[in-house]
Amino acid sequence: MNSQAMELSSSLIIPPHRNLYPKPYDSMNLLYIIMLLHGIGMLIPWNVFINANSYFVDYKLNPNVTGTHEYKENFISYLGVISQLPNVILMALNLFVQFGSSTKNINPKAYQTQPRIPISIIINVMMCIVTVILAILDTSTWPKAFFILTMITAAITNSAAGIYQSSIFGLAGSLPMKYTNGVIIGNNVCGTLFAVVYILAIYASPNLRLSAIWYFISAQFVLLACFDSYFALPLLKFYRYHLRTLVKSEQTDGDVQDTSRKYKLNDYYSVFTKIWIQCFGVFFCVFVTFTIYPTLLVKIEKKDPNFFISDKYFQAIIIFLNYNFFSLVGNLVTEKFKKPGPKSVWLPILMRVFFIPLFLFCNYHPDIRKVPVLIKYDFVYAMLSILLAASHGYFLSLTMMYAPSLVEPRMAQLAGMMATLFMIIGLLCGLNFALLVSKLF
Repeated sequence: MNSQAMELSSSLIIPPHRNLYPKPYDSMNLLYIIMLLHGIGMLIPWNVFINANSYFVDYKLNPNVTGTHEYKENFISYLGVISQLPNVILMALNLFVQFGSSTKNINPKAYQTQPRIPISIIINVMMCIVTVILAILDTSTWPKAFFILTMITAAITNSAAGIYQSSIFGLAGSLPMKYTNGVIIGNNVCGTLFAVVYILAIYASPNLRLSAIWYFISAQFVLLACFDSYFALPLLKFYRYHLRTLVKSEQTDGDVQDTSRKYKLNDYYSVFTKIWIQCFGVFFCVFVTFTIYPTLLVKIEKKDPNFFISDKYFQAIIIFLNYNFFSLVGNLVTEKFKKPGPKSVWLPILMRVFFIPLFLFCNYHPDIRKVPVLIKYDFVYAMLSILLAASHGYFLSLTMMYAPSLVEPRMAQLAGMMATLFMIIGLLCGLNFALLVSKLF
């Protein structure tokens, strides 16, 4: 071979560091928007029920109608436990039982993450329809049956949402870190959005019944949008690129031998040892928040009759809108600022425990409380609510983003699902602990 031919040949050799298929980018942030939308959809069942607290306790379960205070006083507590207990169980099954989740022989261009995601969305849509029907019916002569049906509906829809939530966080865990935060931002957009929708429904409707009907119908439209957007995922080059990366990683490591089970028992132990600080952080952050919100907050009453927010909107704005909006702000801050690091993030999260006595010293259950009210100004109570929400959003985003980033790419989905399970366990424990704390005051 002459020198010219050799020179030409060498110029055609692709250096080993070059990539024949360069990494695509997220065009128009479509994948990020879809992840954010699913972040909204996964928390619709929970937010729809708790934001409509006044519809349930002041209209459907009003003591003047039911003849008992039992349903009104314990509605939020019962709702939390009944909703989240099956949620935890099914999410744990979703974590450990990975049927059909093997990536062996997958064609990434036709890949859909899990059939469990659209099935979960369909179940939620059906339960929303049941809730609308119950709102339309006159249930004044059968309040106990209405209460039981509502709890059954909440249990079913939140159980489906648990599987939906775990699957989406697992999917986001295999993508860059910001997509996990996009899901969490969507969670708080959901709360903020439906708090605003409920306030508008109260304002525009002549009664709580009609406002609730429009409110529940709006939730169905958002869920249907989530259902449609899910099937757009394989059309996105950016999504397919990361799927191929995940498939290649698993096939290279030789871990795709059993098509009915994606992870080995040793994988769970290995991942947990790397992210246990984040799991604790997620758990305790949510535990403190849901000890207070919404169980204790809904029983804190306005003290100053001249406060600029009227009684009609006080709960909807100060509790639900305020919490969800500033939690969203906390989420967004982590897009630019990520401190402290993975090893020390647990310390400020632990300090949030002081929020619990502070809120109990507000005007909590003024008629039956055993200790005096020390925080007597509604403005101070509102500021405490802002701090609770913002710190929750910030630290939850931080820990949920850290978890998948601390393990190798093929384990990122498992880390995301594991952190999500600890989040739901923290929620359930917080709601139950609120019942104990309330007895002390």
